[in-house]
Amino acid sequence: MALTGLFLIAFLVGHLLGNLQLITKTGEEGRRAFNEYAYFMGHNIFIKIMAYTTYISILAHACIGLYLAVQNKKARPKNYAYNKPGTNSSTASRNMAILGTIILVFICTHMANFWYKQKVAETVPLHVLHKEITEQQQNPMTGQVMEQKIGINYVLTTKGDYMPKSYKDPNSGQDVELMDIKDGTHLYDKKAEIQVGEGYRDLHTVVMNFFGQSEQGQPTNEYALWAVILYVVSMFVLMFHLWHGFASAFQSLGLNHRKYNGLIRFLGQAFSIVVPLAFAIIPVMIYLNR
Repeated sequence: MALTGLFLIAFLVGHLLGNLQLITKTGEEGRRAFNEYAYFMGHNIFIKIMAYTTYISILAHACIGLYLAVQNKKARPKNYAYNKPGTNSSTASRNMAILGTIILVFICTHMANFWYKQKVAETVPLHVLHKEITEQQQNPMTGQVMEQKIGINYVLTTKGDYMPKSYKDPNSGQDVELMDIKDGTHLYDKKAEIQVGEGYRDLHTVVMNFFGQSEQGQPTNEYALWAVILYVVSMFVLMFHLWHGFASAFQSLGLNHRKYNGLIRFLGQAFSIVVPLAFAIIPVMIYLNR
């Protein structure tokens, strides 16, 4: 229980650093940085091993917690005639099973909204940047130089460049495709029929739309406010869970000492406030800046 808890604490730090890019970087720079981070998290072999270890740790942590709660209940089927639990335990420690269950439900819904769409359903669109360029052409009849605007859609590739995917023909007004997309992200030259690159998925836009912003022509989540509220509430629950769990993990592993207990308790309480608060700020800022 303690080892899985400490592993998940480390995971929270890494996940937070990546997610903070949603509000610390804006525009195309922020969109690109977050999508590159999401791609790295899903393709780096070391990160993938860590990710599956995290999933196993979450399930193990939840199962062990529920098992201990049931065993404690069996050990004392009847309450004491005189019971004042507040004198020797905190509210968080007495409700770890309930708090942990709420967090598990949040993680499942959170993964369904983002991880499942990215990894399983593959419904997250490609990272496409629309640009309008001005082209000069000479009228063959009059010799007059004319300017016309052409809209071009570029795909951000894993090589770090933007590759033209399609453009709007200024004469016919129709979209002309330059690439075929296979397996969701593989880019093939339409004429040569050879693979010319791999595109990033635009998870950044999916997150922004989910929490209330309208980007890249994608519809805004009509329940964005409720999504933000539930996210913040879940982070508040996580705060209580960590308040007790951080220090108790060290105690369970026998890593407590009178010299260091005060420092461990301080770091644990600081962590339990700062990290969930930072997570909660992200959807709130996205919603308020819509």
